[in-house]
Amino acid sequence: MEEKKTMALLSLASIPLIMTLGNSMLIPVLTTIEHVLNISPFQSSLIITVFSVVAIFFIPIAGYLSDRIGRKKVIIPSLIIAGVGGLISGLAAMFFRDSYVLILVGRLLQGIGASGAFPVVIPLVGDMFNNEQKVSNALGILETSNTLGKVLSPILGSALAVIVWYAPFLAIPLLCLISIVMVGLSVEVPMTEEEPIPVRAFIHDTLQVIKEKGKWLLSVFLTGGMIMLILFGTLFYFSEQLENEYGIDGVRKGFVIAIPLFALSAASLITGKKIGQDRRLMKWLTFSGMALLTLSLFLLAFEPNIRLFLFYLFLGATGIGVALPCLDALITEGIAKENRGTITCLYSSMRYIGVAVGPPLFAWMMKGSVFLMFSVATLFALFAVIVVFFGIQPKRKGGKGKSGNSPLVLQ
Repeated sequence: MEEKKTMALLSLASIPLIMTLGNSMLIPVLTTIEHVLNISPFQSSLIITVFSVVAIFFIPIAGYLSDRIGRKKVIIPSLIIAGVGGLISGLAAMFFRDSYVLILVGRLLQGIGASGAFPVVIPLVGDMFNNEQKVSNALGILETSNTLGKVLSPILGSALAVIVWYAPFLAIPLLCLISIVMVGLSVEVPMTEEEPIPVRAFIHDTLQVIKEKGKWLLSVFLTGGMIMLILFGTLFYFSEQLENEYGIDGVRKGFVIAIPLFALSAASLITGKKIGQDRRLMKWLTFSGMALLTLSLFLLAFEPNIRLFLFYLFLGATGIGVALPCLDALITEGIAKENRGTITCLYSSMRYIGVAVGPPLFAWMMKGSVFLMFSVATLFALFAVIVVFFGIQPKRKGGKGKSGNSPLVLQ
């Protein structure tokens, strides 16, 4: 049984890895796309943004459907749609000289598919494990897989683009097919005897959860959104600078971008294993991670040389890696199973808002002052620090646990 769950978890972990590769491996290729299609940095940033914007609207629908008809019945069709979207973008780039609009259409379809994939995996993991320590460990693996995708994506994207610039698009259908086979063969959704509740009752229950837990939920939502905005905006700027200012391109550029993302991945893995079900620890690790990110962005505002830039980015990525598994665990362990899919997907929507806004916002700001750009990013991160400090308040609930302390709940 344990071996089956391990294989199922590894299969599910392929989804955030592949979805991240399908989006993030385009970042080091954007400058090349600008030159080939003769478009501006802002236009190239929309290749990332359109994927995320459409996901914002479809993720809550996917969450609702996963609560009603089952997680796996949403995940597999979503992977198929994402693969088709990547195929459309790749074929458009292959056969049409002015392929920018068709690439965006394919990316839009890919975003629809992505909205029902990774966001639904998180509540499914919560369904599979009853022990909160196992849930935390599993979420740490998912977040690590997600961040590992971010580490591999600039390297893989750059390597594929050496073959032909649109090869990263054509890789997406193959990656999705691998995940479909793994999930289809290995993942068994836990059986439930409960009947799906009517739509009106479902909406009422969801609104009730938001009303009761709104303070800390809003804090987690805002923090997740800020993290993604800062991460993808900074990576977009970093990619542009490496090629245009330092002449670093190709696979070498991919490896350089992967350095801070490796820090993010390692911090995420370690944090996921350590937090357990200690929600007070989750709060303070999130607070510390966001404080470290704030400091790194403040230092980046002074336009350091490439080595210091990488070091400061490494620090900030470590802070993000510490915060993300804590936010995932707070959402998954703080919400009842029957509402978990929808609430988790609302959280994922906030993260996608950050992904959508980050690259075009940074593309617009970097036309003016880099100091102002990173100063604004510093204020965003500082806002998240304040939100975490005041908004996430684990409190003792009546009764005592094995350690003599009553369990912590979020209020």
